Amino acid sequence: MKYHNITKADMLNGEGLRVVLWVSGCNHACPGCQNQITWNANNGLLFDDTAKEEIFTELNNDWCSGLTLSGGDPLFPLNRETIALLVKEVKEKYPNKTIWCYTGYVWEELTKESKKDKFLTTILNNIDVLLDGKFILQEADEKIHYVGSRNQRIIDVPKTLQNKKIVLYIDNRKLEEE
Repeated sequence: MKYHNITKADMLNGEGLRVVLWVSGCNHACPGCQNQITWNANNGLLFDDTAKEEIFTELNNDWCSGLTLSGGDPLFPLNRETIALLVKEVKEKYPNKTIWCYTGYVWEELTKESKKDKFLTTILNNIDVLLDGKFILQEADEKIHYVGSRNQRIIDVPKTLQNKKIVLYIDNRKLEEE
């Protein structure tokens, strides 16, 4: 897997101050995407032990709330094995830190696909928040939290898995009503 950047003390891509891994590879090609440079899976730097240690160094800080995976798309098929290994290790080493994951895929297709993709299953079992759905330019809204368009959801993954129905971590529709 390749990546473009590791952002430290980021407060725009999840709650608290976070470390963000910006991966390469995305097949959604959403018009208006702010990260088009990350679409090509062959661009960027090789994600290796040095990059992983850079993330762990940040997670070691008390002020760091957790890891956010963005890109590109962390759940792009060629990224899944590396992401699965990373989130499993982060959860084991830092059980009190949260893992947020952005993806253009939607929950329903991911859970269906996870039945035949062990890496995707591992990812879903180790992340805390999934921000799902393609960016849709016509639904873009700067007032909503953490996502770019109103169709995207912010899902509480453990509660969703437990309840076998989608439980939102933040419901941006309620914010629109206020």
